[in-house]
Amino acid sequence: MNQSIRFKLFLMMVLEFFIWGAWLPLIFGYLPSLGFSPTEQALVLNAFPVAAIVGMFFSNQFADRNFAAEKFLAFSHLVGGLAMLGLGFVHSFWPFFLLMLIHCLLYVPTISITNSIAFANMKDPQNEFGIIRMGGTIGWILAAWPFTFILVDWDKVKAANPNGFVNWLGSVLASGLTGPALQQATKWTFIVAGVASIALALFSLILPHTPPKPASKGTESLAWLEAARLLKHPFVLVLWIITFMDAFVHNCYFNWTGTFLSSEQVGIPGNWIMPVMSIGQIAEIATMFILGACLKTLGWKKTMIVGILGHAGRFAVFAFLPEHKGLIVLVNVLHGVCYAFFFATVYIFVDEHFPKDVRASAQGLFNVMILGVGALVANSICPGLLQKTFTTNGVTDFRGLFLVPCGVALAAAIALALFFHPPAKKSPK
Repeated sequence: MNQSIRFKLFLMMVLEFFIWGAWLPLIFGYLPSLGFSPTEQALVLNAFPVAAIVGMFFSNQFADRNFAAEKFLAFSHLVGGLAMLGLGFVHSFWPFFLLMLIHCLLYVPTISITNSIAFANMKDPQNEFGIIRMGGTIGWILAAWPFTFILVDWDKVKAANPNGFVNWLGSVLASGLTGPALQQATKWTFIVAGVASIALALFSLILPHTPPKPASKGTESLAWLEAARLLKHPFVLVLWIITFMDAFVHNCYFNWTGTFLSSEQVGIPGNWIMPVMSIGQIAEIATMFILGACLKTLGWKKTMIVGILGHAGRFAVFAFLPEHKGLIVLVNVLHGVCYAFFFATVYIFVDEHFPKDVRASAQGLFNVMILGVGALVANSICPGLLQKTFTTNGVTDFRGLFLVPCGVALAAAIALALFFHPPAKKSPK
């Protein structure tokens, strides 16, 4: 691949996932602080998965057959970025919900579009996609760490009156915001995400031109329907269902981990929650480097099973060893392994097994589960499970809570081992 194009695709992924990584980790604790009920929280959080489902039938169709992908990317991030900026300044439910819905309807399809732009400019996806997609991981990390210096109790730092830069830095890192002050400062996550979205809108104008692929003679004009028809193949259907299960487990992590880390049981300071959760993305970088070799050595099935079992292992540690703070922090490494070995592998698998003219919509088909239905189910039940079912008199039973996704992950791994049998040939006929 041309080095200039490689760099542009890499930076595209950096900005794409910086946007998402800036606001997602802390929103789950922010919404209750605004006085939103569990039902209202679910509505806001489900704007994202609903957008993934809508994108399957609308935005991805345009990108496949009617619209240059890079121009679609620019428009979506400009309007979606303005909506994200607005979220930093509203506090009542309906304005917040509507702005989030606008952002998500425009942002979520761009995840498939960036994949499509990347794959369209690759000669060897198995070896090249991991490196390009690593840019997204770096973007997520870059979004997390600056908040170590933003979500700081500066009055506490001033009162400590540290002498010298080293002492000052230590005081800053140890003075994370807590309680209402932390929730109020969380608005900056939306402002930062909005600025990054507008920056990507401008950058999209210099990305490689990726023209639409009009339906060829004799093919279905609705690319998503053509992709959905491939579910008649048992191995595709099985993977689609397993993807839903893994997506549910994946979103349980985001719904609950921030609250768990800041709880009295673990006690992570507010300004360190996002960096701790970003450890998984740091591990994902190393995992992406070896993903191609693992696929060739282990094959599709074993690589995906390892990814799913990583979820089970992490939630088991959360459930049974909450008093071991060091281990709780370290086990977030598995999050990166889970993403690369399952979700990134699914994207590569789809690119190799689906016909060329519907690959973008085929990516969207699986994004319906990865970003849509799986997240929709998780976001609908997770607030209630945390705040009602497993919390009594203000005390949360984190063990019982985390055993739910742990059990689902184990079931998904077993089902994948027993029922997923992909053919040796590339494309099902």
